[in-house]
Amino acid sequence: MASLDLTLEWSSEQEVKEITPAFIEKVEELLRLAGELEGIAAGEVALTFVDDQAIQELNKQYRDLDKPTDVLSFAMSEFGEDEIQINYEDEGADTEGLEDDEMVSESFIEPLGDIIISVPRAIAQAEEYGHSVERELGFLFVHGFLHLIGYDHQSEEEEKVMFAKQEDILLKAGLTR
Repeated sequence: MASLDLTLEWSSEQEVKEITPAFIEKVEELLRLAGELEGIAAGEVALTFVDDQAIQELNKQYRDLDKPTDVLSFAMSEFGEDEIQINYEDEGADTEGLEDDEMVSESFIEPLGDIIISVPRAIAQAEEYGHSVERELGFLFVHGFLHLIGYDHQSEEEEKVMFAKQEDILLKAGLTR
């Protein structure tokens, strides 16, 4: 199997006891497992843990929903009419005769997108569903990652596919209900 070059950059807007080094290792494992399952060999995911107020502001700004939610995903590969495509080409490089994918610097890791998780919402949902906060945060991360790479759950069939993939990844990582 080819080596994976999936990286996780994470931050938290406040001190959260659930976000431990061991938990971040678990999220990195989830990213690796999801990447293997989906054939995503490289890319960077930015993960941010926020409170309900911050996620509500984002939800209102980007989805026109003035209420908190548990997770938001912003894929870098989705370009709307008003967005510009970023050229990651090294301006000083000799690119004559190279294919487009060869022009990207080897040190550059393509961003897949951003995942924003509300920790208070995750804690409440973990209590509601009767499982660990680690499992709920892991679920929300995998859910967000699958959205980044194009999965959705607008129809019943799409939901079955996406949720089956989520459960498979979580099970492989040992995050059971």
